[in-house]
Amino acid sequence: MKKFIALLSVFLLVMAGCSQGSSGSTEKESTAKSDPSKPLVVYLNDFDEMIGPLFEEKTGYKVELVSGNGAEIQSRIAAEKGNPNWDIVWMDGQAAFARWDKEGILLGDWKPENEKNLNELGQSLLSKSSSYFPTGAHASSVIVYNTNEISKEKAPATWDDLAKPEFKNAVGMADPAVAAPAYPFVSWFFQDKGLEEGKKFFGNLFENGAKVYPKNPNVVEALLNGDIKVAALQESNAYTMKKNGEPIEIVWPKEGAPASVRYAAISKSSQNTEAAKAFIEFLLEKKTQDEMITAGAEGYYSSSVSDVKGPSDRLENPNLLIAEPEWSAENEAVIKEWFADQSVK
Repeated sequence: MKKFIALLSVFLLVMAGCSQGSSGSTEKESTAKSDPSKPLVVYLNDFDEMIGPLFEEKTGYKVELVSGNGAEIQSRIAAEKGNPNWDIVWMDGQAAFARWDKEGILLGDWKPENEKNLNELGQSLLSKSSSYFPTGAHASSVIVYNTNEISKEKAPATWDDLAKPEFKNAVGMADPAVAAPAYPFVSWFFQDKGLEEGKKFFGNLFENGAKVYPKNPNVVEALLNGDIKVAALQESNAYTMKKNGEPIEIVWPKEGAPASVRYAAISKSSQNTEAAKAFIEFLLEKKTQDEMITAGAEGYYSSSVSDVKGPSDRLENPNLLIAEPEWSAENEAVIKEWFADQSVK
């Protein structure tokens, strides 16, 4: 099943690329103002319980939220390419936004007024085309270990430690073809080390018995039921486990943690551009960011907006390692296909 899902993801990437040439000639940027009777359609993978009511209360615009994991949202957008049903996409994963930008399906050359609110991290994450806007970044994986199985003295401290013999058949991670944060995690290693060395790095993990699960909640379950003892786990899942009193500890590796950037973008075909632009402005307000930080499990991230403090129990100013969006997009199909091949060996 993992092989099928991963190859489906690769297929959609290829199909999206093949249709790129025609998108510019068939899709025209909308200049229409918003229809108050028509809700703003937002595709997202987090904050779906709180962001709608907050936005409606702040602006008066109605909003329809469509939530899903990273693979689901990307598949939906690819399937709707000829007739997009969305106005806003707001999700993890810098590669997807770079790819959509290149395909010409995002509204570009527009700068929100609240771009001035961005801090140094936010400024560094801005797209060159002004087509997608960073709302924050979080560790796509930190190291988490079960304290009933591993002592603090013997716990892994670096990513390379996960390939040590003492962790044979004991490590797990999420599938980069399914979980939105998982591809930014693996892509950083491939970019930093180069494609061949990246394959060697993860190949060593797989030779040591590392296991791949569809999504991060599946990794959490495996860590608790004893299927694995150590995990490369997205940070909000890790801190939620800690808050729930589970027998785990979180390790921020010495070299840093690969990060996933959460971006927001407007569909070039949107007929609701006034409301869509208001949504981007809303996301880049300090008050909105403060609300998201305090919202619960998904509030574990580094905000792109100035003067927004992270959760008190999170590492302050963590070293986030961010793969370049364009590089990640260009190499996405190759990397995901390679992972799919490893899962069936």
